[in-house]
Amino acid sequence: MPTKEKIEAVAELKERLTTCQIAIAAKYVGMNVFQATNLRTKLRENGVEFKVYKNTLARRALNELGMGAAADFMEGPTAWAFSKDPVAPAKVLKEFGKEVPFVMMQGGVLSGQPVTAAQLEALAGLPSRDQLLAQVVGTMVMPLRNAVGVLSALPRNLVNALDQIRKQKEEQAA
Repeated sequence: MPTKEKIEAVAELKERLTTCQIAIAAKYVGMNVFQATNLRTKLRENGVEFKVYKNTLARRALNELGMGAAADFMEGPTAWAFSKDPVAPAKVLKEFGKEVPFVMMQGGVLSGQPVTAAQLEALAGLPSRDQLLAQVVGTMVMPLRNAVGVLSALPRNLVNALDQIRKQKEEQAA
């Protein structure tokens, strides 16, 4: 018989899975308290929620949402990272996994579709949203900057030509 706490945990997980852009299942066995606190702090700084759910409850929530394939990624104690930014949690978990080899991304859900650990690794290699926006803006601004340079060169060249003519006439007059 399901208890009230279990029903609430499944409902909470379902709500998080439907409202977030990405949910990553990560293995965390072997971390000490300091490492766990450090990981949570880094995730929180990047706007990522990190919570541990029982695997049976997580499987139930995933199956109820039609994301049962993502349940295959859960082996052993699994923590979930939820975020609206699809790159941030993958980057943090990948970087933290270099420092603490106990933390590994197992898989997850991206926009309602299951993703593997390899896909999450590739996602972690992408630039952040802000960097991508800066690159797009830089790409859009470059032709404008070049056009301004070309257009400002015309009057400058005219002024230089007139100055050369003036100097030649001064030399001929002298």
